[in-house]
Amino acid sequence: MKPFFYTASILLLLTGCATASRTYTSGGEEGYNINCSGNARNWGMCYEKAGDICGSRGFVVLERSGDQGSAFSGNQFGLYGSSVTTRSMIISCK
Repeated sequence: MKPFFYTASILLLLTGCATASRTYTSGGEEGYNINCSGNARNWGMCYEKAGDICGSRGFVVLERSGDQGSAFSGNQFGLYGSSVTTRSMIISCK
């Protein structure tokens, strides 16, 4: 039963919604840094979160960045690798 619990916990961590934190733009206005990194997320989740934050006012994307790479680790049992995808954007509401 424990392996199922661990697998379910990992899947819940890998999936989910984009996260947002309040920030200030270079012009001193309030903005939001939205992160939708990970293999189970996509740019659509970032845009959906921006729409949830700003509602009918709409939003402007001030900056958008993404990168894809690989991560490797190893121990006495073998070498392990996976792909890493980062996505983030900074928006301001209209």
